[in-house]
This record gives sequence, structure tokens and C-alpha cells, in this order.
Amino acid sequence: MRGEATLAAPLAAVARHGRAVLVVGLLAGIVSPSLAGAIRPHIGLLIAVLLAIAAFRIGARPAWGALSAMASTLALVAVLQIAVPLAVLAVERGFGLAGPLAMALLIMTTTAPIAGTPNLTILVGGDPAPALRIVVVATAVLPLTVVPVFLASGDLGDPAAVAPAALRLAGLIGLAAAVGFLARARLSPDLSPARTAAIDGLSTLVFAIVVIGVMEAIAVEIRRDPELVALTTLAAFAANFGFQLLGATLAARTGAARAAAAIGIASGNRNFILLMTALPDTIIDPIMLFVGCYQLPMYLTPLLLGGFYRRIASDRPR
Repeated sequence: MRGEATLAAPLAAVARHGRAVLVVGLLAGIVSPSLAGAIRPHIGLLIAVLLAIAAFRIGARPAWGALSAMASTLALVAVLQIAVPLAVLAVERGFGLAGPLAMALLIMTTTAPIAGTPNLTILVGGDPAPALRIVVVATAVLPLTVVPVFLASGDLGDPAAVAPAALRLAGLIGLAAAVGFLARARLSPDLSPARTAAIDGLSTLVFAIVVIGVMEAIAVEIRRDPELVALTTLAAFAANFGFQLLGATLAARTGAARAAAAIGIASGNRNFILLMTALPDTIIDPIMLFVGCYQLPMYLTPLLLGGFYRRIASDRPR
């Protein structure tokens, strides 16, 4: 107990300064490609740890909610992973848009939200329970939701190729969540505010390490062509933040204000890796710079959109 008390205060301080901690991770990854490269092979394990921490913080009952919550989550996932990419595809074809950025935007909207969605939701002050539901459901049904988008596009290949990667990640997410829920039930059914703050600090530290690892591609490319990196970064910010702002605003105005932060973050922060493992190199290679630059708005979300999400929360009926 004494050791826990000793760690609680510094971890709570990390939680209070979580946005700044993520920025430090971004800068460390860009400045030191070797450090980023050393961490990158372990990102899968670190993401599992993040999910387990999030599940521990939330608890099983609040995470799954009522049957109606699961039904609404399925409906939301269908909108995010079927309706939105089909709309993007229609706009791109209507205006004759093509090339790497158009393809990157289509792939981005087709795939599931990132596994770190609950952790980002915590950092902006939102409720992480809907975020965890969205991640689990969206990843589990991805092999089904990609089918209409792949068929409508005609350029993305065989939708069945997505299934192995999606099922692997769904299994990892399910296992990590189960470990977190079980640990919560056995070790701390009722979390005190002080312990919750310490858990948030631990989550932030692990998240910052992940951020360092994903910066490797930018760290290398920025030394080779900084102008191209800058332009691609602008496009990545526009896409990511645009969908976040739209998703959260629509959620707040359609009766889902409590989950607005989770929905906004899930709308803009998508897991490219899930589809990249199933797509041919002729599609993936031209969009790799966008994928790298896309990490910047993703992990700067708490710093740059924190005020927006706080306003959404303050406008929510009490």
C-alpha cells in the first residue's frame, strides 16, 4: 500500500499534464528515429496494455451498458464504416478526384477506429465507456463492413483479405479487455478518485511511449523532403480533425451528447494498419507518407481539440 501511495501522486501529476506528455512523446520520436525504431516493434503489446488499463478503469458493466447501447453502437459503426466511406467515394468520383490523398481518405474512413480511442477520450475529459464499445464492435465487424465499400470501389481488392488482420486485432482487443475487466473485479471493484487519477497517469505514460514509436516514418521522411511532409501533414490534419469535429457535433445535436467525445475521436482517428495488411503494395506505398503524418493530428487531439470537447461536454443537458 505504501508503494502504491508513493506512485499515486506522480502518476496523478502525469494525468493532469497528459496533453503535454503526449507532445513530449511526439517530439522525442521525431528527434530520435533510433529511439522510435527501438519502440516500434513493441507497439502491438503496448496497445494491448493500453486497452487493459482502459478496461480496468471503466469496468465491465459500464463498458457494455444496456442492450440498447450495443444496438446503437452497431448502428453508429455501420454509419462510420459503410455510409461515410461510400459518401466519400461518391464525392471523389463526382468531382473526378484521384491519387494518393483520395485513396488515403477512402481507406481511412473504411477502417475501424484506433485501439487507443478510449485513452484519447479520457485525455479530452470524455466518457471512455462508449469509446471502448465502439472499438470492440467496429473491429469485430470490419470483415463485414468492408464488403460494400470494396465492391463499390473496385480498386481495393478482395474484401475477404481483411478478415485475418481484423480477427487477430479483435482477439487481441477482446483478451486485453477481459484481463482489464477481471483485474478490476478482483482487485478494485470501486475506484477512488485518487486511484482513478493514478490509472489515468499510467495510461498517459504508456500512450506517450506508443507515440514515440509511431513517429519513426516522419522522423526519417522529414529529413528527406520537409516541404512534402508539411503539405501532407496539412492534409492529414484537415481529414482527421474535420471528421472529428463533424462526428462530435452531430452526436451532440442528435441526442448522443454523453458519447460525443468518443464518437468524434472514433470518427477521425482510424486504424490504417488493419487494411494496409490486406491491400497491395501498389495502393499502400503511395499513401505511406500520409499514414505517417496522420499520426500527428491523432496524438495532438487532446492538446488541440481538448477545448472543443470540453465545450461539447459543458453544453450537454444536466
